[in-house]
Amino acid sequence: MHRSAGAVMAWNVFRFCTALRGLGSIMILIVLSIVGVTYYAVVLCNYGPALLAGGASTLAALAVLLLFHLLLVMLLWSYFSVVFTDPGSVPPNWNLDFDEERGETAPLSSSDFSSQMNLQQSMALSDTGNLRARYCRKCNQLKPPRCHHCSVCGRCVLKMDHHCVWVVNCVGALNYKYFLLFLFYTFLETTLVTLSLLPHFIAFFSDIDIPGSPTALATTFLTFVLNLAFSLSVLGFMIMHFSLVSANTTTIEAYEKKTAPRWMYDLGRKRNFAQVFGNDRRYWFIPVYSDEDLRRMPVLQGLDYPVRTDLDEQEL
Repeated sequence: MHRSAGAVMAWNVFRFCTALRGLGSIMILIVLSIVGVTYYAVVLCNYGPALLAGGASTLAALAVLLLFHLLLVMLLWSYFSVVFTDPGSVPPNWNLDFDEERGETAPLSSSDFSSQMNLQQSMALSDTGNLRARYCRKCNQLKPPRCHHCSVCGRCVLKMDHHCVWVVNCVGALNYKYFLLFLFYTFLETTLVTLSLLPHFIAFFSDIDIPGSPTALATTFLTFVLNLAFSLSVLGFMIMHFSLVSANTTTIEAYEKKTAPRWMYDLGRKRNFAQVFGNDRRYWFIPVYSDEDLRRMPVLQGLDYPVRTDLDEQEL
């Protein structure tokens, strides 16, 4: 008896998602291993010993080491903030009231919820950007605007962007800023390492004698190649995500609205940026929000998103 193609595909997807869950802490160990190898090559093998050389070499080594450690602290802080911050879950018994004429939402009372369930289950976010309530058949619950179900995590995630195996977590409303800062500091750190080890890499292909043990030389060579590769790849990924931020969209939404002429959540670059990083400039470059922003910006909680007023006027 043969299984249908749909059943086979569903089974393959299930096995793939299960494999991603199984990676778990392995990916964290890989990240920490790369950091450890880089630290050994930069600090212990090259610029640490250069501090004893004296003169300009000491000053250069000190500058590299200070900047290296500063960026490393910010990188790890941002990374573990993404790993350990819940991207945003749908509150228990969350529901909404859908006004089909105006496209507005408001909390439903328990008496109204059951009477509108059948209507809301059939609604979706249309290509034209009109707000529609959606229902997740896997979680058996209504989904807030911009919420999507993650097959790897097995739950709905608020403003889900994607599931990232490197952070062993979904990237969503509550940790998207931390993810962007992780990309930013990773790019700066890997670029710094690449540039600081470039003279040592060039020396490999010259006729001059290079001081150090074979292990140190091999580690330096490997570290340069790894950091160069990560620097280039993260740069492209970072440019893509900051372009998404400027349009106030996510990776999933960018695919869903590819045929839409207008995007209802695009409020202009400045306001779009604030919806991810907050209004307080002192907190833009650290993986945390100010208490004032959390109180005054409901959008940071992942449930309520303002829409363009010009689209509202056109809908009326």
